[in-house]
Amino acid sequence: MKSFQVKKVAVLGAGVMGAQIAAHLVNVKVPVVLFDLPAKEDPKSGIVIRAVENLKKLKPSPLGVAADAELITAANYEEHLALLGECDLVIEAIAERMDWKRDLYQKIAPHVALHAILASNTSGLSITKLSEALPEAIKPRFCGIHFFNPPRYMTLVELIATPTTQPQILDDLEAFVTSGLGKGVVRAKDTPNFIANRIGIAGMLATMKEVDNFGLTYDVVDDLTGKRLGRASSGTFRTADVVGLDTMAHVVKTLQDNLDETTDPFYGSFGTPPVLAKLIELGHLGQKTKAGFYKKVGRDVLRFELESEEYVPGGQKADEVYGRMLRKPAAERLKLLRNSTGPQGQFLWAILRNGFHYAAVHLASIADTARDVDQAMRWGFGMKQGPFELWQEAGWLDVAKMVQEDIDAGKALSKAPLPEWVFKGPVAEAGGVHTAEGSWNPSKGRFEARRSLPVYQRQHFPELLLGEAGPKFETAGTTISEDRNLRTWTLDGEVLIASIKTKMHTLSPEVCEGLMAAIALAEAEYQGLVVWSGDEPFSAGADLQALLPAFMAVGVAAVEDAEGFMQQMMLRLRYANVPVISAMRGLALGGGCELAVHSARRVAHMESYVGLVEVGVGLIPGAGGLTYIARRAAENAKTSTGKDLLPFLTEGFTAAAMAKVGTSAIESRTIGYLLESDLIVPHKDEVLFVALNEAKALFRAGYRPPHKRLFPVAGRDGKATILGQLVNMRDGGFISRHDFHIASLIANVVTGGDVDPGTLVSEEYLMTLERQAFCSLIEHPKTQERILGMLNTGKPLRN
Repeated sequence: MKSFQVKKVAVLGAGVMGAQIAAHLVNVKVPVVLFDLPAKEDPKSGIVIRAVENLKKLKPSPLGVAADAELITAANYEEHLALLGECDLVIEAIAERMDWKRDLYQKIAPHVALHAILASNTSGLSITKLSEALPEAIKPRFCGIHFFNPPRYMTLVELIATPTTQPQILDDLEAFVTSGLGKGVVRAKDTPNFIANRIGIAGMLATMKEVDNFGLTYDVVDDLTGKRLGRASSGTFRTADVVGLDTMAHVVKTLQDNLDETTDPFYGSFGTPPVLAKLIELGHLGQKTKAGFYKKVGRDVLRFELESEEYVPGGQKADEVYGRMLRKPAAERLKLLRNSTGPQGQFLWAILRNGFHYAAVHLASIADTARDVDQAMRWGFGMKQGPFELWQEAGWLDVAKMVQEDIDAGKALSKAPLPEWVFKGPVAEAGGVHTAEGSWNPSKGRFEARRSLPVYQRQHFPELLLGEAGPKFETAGTTISEDRNLRTWTLDGEVLIASIKTKMHTLSPEVCEGLMAAIALAEAEYQGLVVWSGDEPFSAGADLQALLPAFMAVGVAAVEDAEGFMQQMMLRLRYANVPVISAMRGLALGGGCELAVHSARRVAHMESYVGLVEVGVGLIPGAGGLTYIARRAAENAKTSTGKDLLPFLTEGFTAAAMAKVGTSAIESRTIGYLLESDLIVPHKDEVLFVALNEAKALFRAGYRPPHKRLFPVAGRDGKATILGQLVNMRDGGFISRHDFHIASLIANVVTGGDVDPGTLVSEEYLMTLERQAFCSLIEHPKTQERILGMLNTGKPLRN
């Protein structure tokens, strides 16, 4: 059977969601045509053209690099409907109006390719009702696809079938969305607002109701319901501002219009909160209008006050006693909150109880299994744990009894009892809904395993829920050697894997020693070495804290020895006789960036952020990062007809001197930390799979390391040019004197120092310059101030 391939996508609707979905398709190299209504004036695709141009201005950016906006083809329904026939997937993303969507389907139906999937991006409209406007030939290829905003960054995509959707269509789309777009797919039932918004918006409404009950302010509530509670750092009201208060009101209205007391026993809590109605009336729609529950004035963040309809000073924090409670183990935490006498503790218990209650009552109607609910809340609302996970961790039956007691006492939002399966049968006996056998399906009365589509074979270590069985990278495969710094192991006996175990995967001398040993073992017995540490970050750089005691005891000589050893390790990586692959997720900063650039290849998750950031602590890259910049400039210049090295050096010098970090793997490629030959992987859990296969492919193709060779540098002339620009920046007040000093040292290294332009040098020569500059800075009082400031506050100190 021929596999479904998505070679081109059409997105219908150039509004906020449609344009950003198109942007993400471009990020993952899928050609996309973006449609909207014809403009009244020329050009007729002007609505789309303006929407695409606006993508470049949005923060956080929906595009990996802003210039890629030009890859989106602008189209309109009057002139370009024939282009739909070239598309394998058509995503409708126009406004949430049933009548508008159905009218559009009738217009496009004759032009949709016979094999193409048509999917509606809606946050809650009935997919089955939408399908009624389609010809019988398209109905089997139609479904719902609900992206969360912003589509580039939010993991969750909900897929919703109609009674006529072919099962294979959903399987094909799930495979593309998972591997091609890098998303986490949950299949939802065709009920109002599906899973995540049904649970999440009901939870936000319940939270707002409890805020009024306990008389708390929005900033205190956000402090309580953010990271302290294991949820998104934006908490409740900042999240609403980010989502958009008009969007939230629309989702609330979907609940109000499509449910009632008989279909949802919590319906009485679905009234539009007065504060939400008032803010919308005032035109304060959240972040997009620069005012919502919060408003930023200068550096001050103000919060809205309903009584006065004015903004008042914000920034209040929760009582720290509840912060300490929230750090307790789950069982102790919930009991402490339930028994607390203060309003903040009572509020926290109330919203958690309401969440457990609502999820249990509605599980059978909105989802197939409890897994779908917990994954949806993790991926769509930024929760560390879904409601069922937390409930299970805290003691299933103990929590169930506390919730039911509150229901019986009239303290809950609804009188609906917890379902019988909560207290009796397999769930009660297993102590929760997630087991090694699978997750609870209340409709079938059994635990159900995950879907085993072929695409999931690419995920060696998928994200697991509490209680689920599955391999864990910390213990998987065959361990070859392990200590507290590094584990070397293999999954298949063909490629060796090195996993750094230090905090933030920093590079200590012990880690470097372990990596050197891993390279030697890989050369002797394996086809390659993959550096992959399982979770984020890839590496936050050298372990400065580990160097300080040696510096204090022995002096700068200890630092020079450590830097020299790290440089040796980088060269060992580069010239290893088997391919070394850096498999990157999250941050790759400083030494982490240097490790990556000295590898044979890089396989990076799209949301990898790479850069040489040592300037932030008053240092320069000291483990070969500047040497890499100089070498790459020489290699790039070699392909040019010009002889001047400086133009090829400028980007790298600026990136290091300004501590520039790529805001995506795509941007890191434009800076030069990733190359065109490197692979960018949309799904974080596929990075290891791709890296292992890349190592094998290189080995089987007869991999040989690059030859060691000398290369030309810009010399004293190039250095003088750079210093002239730095003097202007210093004298103009754009950089401090210490910034100037650091940048001058960087310039000295990347140009090769006091040598003639075009002088041929070795990597070792430049690394010596790096090491000397690094050590001179670590003795500098202002650099020491920056290092201590970063260690104490986690923030760069400018001095």
